This record gives sequence, C-alpha cells and structure tokens, in this order.
Amino acid sequence: MELNTILMEAPTCIARIIAYLRNQHLTLGTAESCSGGLIAHMLTNVSGVSDVYEGGVVTYSNALKSKLLGVSETTLIREGAVSAAVAQEMAAGALEGLGVDWALAVTGIAGPSGGTPEKPVGLVYMAVAGPDTLIVRRHVFNGNRESIKLQTAEAALTLLWESFK
Repeated sequence: MELNTILMEAPTCIARIIAYLRNQHLTLGTAESCSGGLIAHMLTNVSGVSDVYEGGVVTYSNALKSKLLGVSETTLIREGAVSAAVAQEMAAGALEGLGVDWALAVTGIAGPSGGTPEKPVGLVYMAVAGPDTLIVRRHVFNGNRESIKLQTAEAALTLLWESFK
C-alpha cells in the first residue's frame, strides 16, 4: 500500500485514539526503531494530536535503546534487538522516560537485508504499555522496506486503539 493511501486512511483510527485519550485526560508517547519515526509522523499529521501526544524517540541503535529507554543490555544480548522482550522494555522505558500514560513501541527488520532464518525480514514486535496494560504482538510482514514500515505503523496504531477497549 502506498504511503499516501495509508496517510489518508490513518486519520480515522488516529482521530479515535486522540478522542479517547483526550476524553480520559491521558497522554501518549512512542518509541520506534524499524519504523524510523513513521508512527510519530502519522500521528502528527492529524490536527489536535498535540492535546495528547507528548512525542517520541527513534532508537535505531542498541546503545540508544539502552541509554534513552532503559532497555537492558542483557536483554539485547540474550534476545536480540528484534524480540518481544525488547519491545516490552522499549514501551516501559517510553512510559517512564517520556512521562506519558500510554506508550507504543516497535522494533523489527524492515529489510531488504538483515534477516535470518530465525528472524526473517518483515519480523516486527510491537508493544503497548498503559495503565494496567502491557500487550506485545509479533508480526511478519511481506513486501519491500517501505511497505514493511507502513504495515508496521498501521498495525501498531491499530493495536494501540484495540488496547483501549
């Protein structure tokens, strides 16, 4: 799916996210790796998001995942950067570090290189952390780099919306 198509469809989901957070007086932050800031971009394309979105970080390197989000070096070594444990720690770190009520985190392999038989190109873990909530999902998306990033952002925003229910 093309970026313009996604951006045209995304406002509906994002508008619901914004309305929910605004009505509950809650805030949102993001921690992105493989999506490279696309989730933040999609959020900030919708008017009114500044009422609830505090901001986010793009932590592409393991060093920044540890430094800015508190991801354990032990977890990174044991599980690898693309893992459920790292996504979970990224979301928890964003909650604390950004001082928000809800956090959305993604880590994965957008390709076209970097994949292995155990962790193929398109493997993405995403996590949502919030009040009494911690959800981690695993996806394997197909397509080129841009397509994988778009699918990641869309699935992550959908997961966030579904987490409120």
